[in-house]
Amino acid sequence: MRARMALHYAQIPHTQTEVDLKNKPAALLALSPKGTVPVLHLPNGEVLEQSLDIMHYALSQNDPDHWRHEDTVSLIHANDTLFKPLLDRYKYHARHPELIAAEHCQNGEAWLARLEAALQHSTFLLANRITIADIALFPFLRQWHGVDGKSLPHFPHLLAWLNHIQHSALFLAIMARPSQNQEQQ
Repeated sequence: MRARMALHYAQIPHTQTEVDLKNKPAALLALSPKGTVPVLHLPNGEVLEQSLDIMHYALSQNDPDHWRHEDTVSLIHANDTLFKPLLDRYKYHARHPELIAAEHCQNGEAWLARLEAALQHSTFLLANRITIADIALFPFLRQWHGVDGKSLPHFPHLLAWLNHIQHSALFLAIMARPSQNQEQQ
């Protein structure tokens, strides 16, 4: 999702193909033997296999609203290395029976509180404008909220931020289902 949002924002023409990860197409495995998504095959033959790499590539091509921000690296890294594992345990709590779902939720609340505090001082995570950090963290916080829809109400700034991005033209554009093999503009 974050790679698609960055590609759309940067107006990078690309072909989006939905992939059933239980039945990976040969074309995907030829590009990326590890068989994970997203994968972006660049015109020069290089293959990007990480969403964050795709985001950085897109912004290096076109960044009209200056999404790049000096403080993004540590925030995105903390999200991806600290919060993402907590999200997985919360979302798939049946796979992690050492704690009940509510305990997994509590383990993520310190991260949510950190983001809530940041949003008390600005509209977005790092500034009063959207940055790459907002788009990089958004899908994970959307998933967290989607587990039961009850974990963010006591974080009103974070919930408002999430709703703002979920109703943005950018998000709505990338969520529209293209016809098979239709190029995204």
